[in-house]
Amino acid sequence: MLVFYKTFEDGTRKIAEPEPGCWINAVAPTEEERNFLIEQIGILPEFVKSSLDEEESSHIDYDDDFRQVLIIFDYPSAENEDDDSIDSTYSTLPIGIVILKGYVVTISLYENWSILEMSQGRIKGMDTRLKTRFFLLLALRISQRFLICLRQIDRLSSRTETRLHQSVENDELIEMLGLEKSLVYFSTSLKSDEVTLSKIMRGKQIQLYEEDEDLLEDVMIEIHQAIEMCNIYSNTMAGTMDTFASIISNNMNIVMNKLTVITIVMAIPNIIFGFYGMNVQLPFPFVWFPSFVAILACVIATVYFFRHNMFK
Repeated sequence: MLVFYKTFEDGTRKIAEPEPGCWINAVAPTEEERNFLIEQIGILPEFVKSSLDEEESSHIDYDDDFRQVLIIFDYPSAENEDDDSIDSTYSTLPIGIVILKGYVVTISLYENWSILEMSQGRIKGMDTRLKTRFFLLLALRISQRFLICLRQIDRLSSRTETRLHQSVENDELIEMLGLEKSLVYFSTSLKSDEVTLSKIMRGKQIQLYEEDEDLLEDVMIEIHQAIEMCNIYSNTMAGTMDTFASIISNNMNIVMNKLTVITIVMAIPNIIFGFYGMNVQLPFPFVWFPSFVAILACVIATVYFFRHNMFK
């Protein structure tokens, strides 16, 4: 899908055909649309291919001959964006921003909230003609989206931890593991985004204007905050998982201890009745005597184990 936007005096709105100074948004483009970007707009084929690669990490690439800049930036993605859902799983996906003469182009495999907000004109100060500022505003929205997703992960982990306090089940542990994996994805992508922004800050590939420097600093602050939150949540969740792993191990030891004590107590009558089952002469050949001895031995063993806290 290809959609064209351009900022006019009265705001940003959709246009029918690409014009100089417009923004081209390509989401899961078809083969025909990819050819249009390459042949009509002039984007390098490798730039289009890199933008549509789900495994592509955040980086910046520059081509001197065609004077094009490709910025791959990772953004957070959730299968279920509902705050009240405990089954939300998070990952990161790349979006490609191509800056070339006359156009700024965003290429991605999936829709994302940041692009949707920009296309609806919710971003203050957005101007498709100011390509550097456009990218920085998009990066700012993505970094803020990271913070929102991190807070959602924290709420989900707190709910799961509460459920674990009541009953330690496999489902809750699997949910905690999924959230921990999400934090690993976030941490890796945020650090890659930070490196990319640091290269942009040097001003070699993209020309930075004076009014853009403050915006870039804001983006860096948001990224640093997201990295710090991600590290804190990761450490907290790792400690929680270790604690509950110890609880599970301790509960298993308690159960095994009780079963061992019960087995010992139940084995005493078998030993006594085993003696009277042998074909030899034994004293007190009465039915009640081995039963009485077995019961007495079981009571003595039970009292002994209780006094030594073996049943707790």
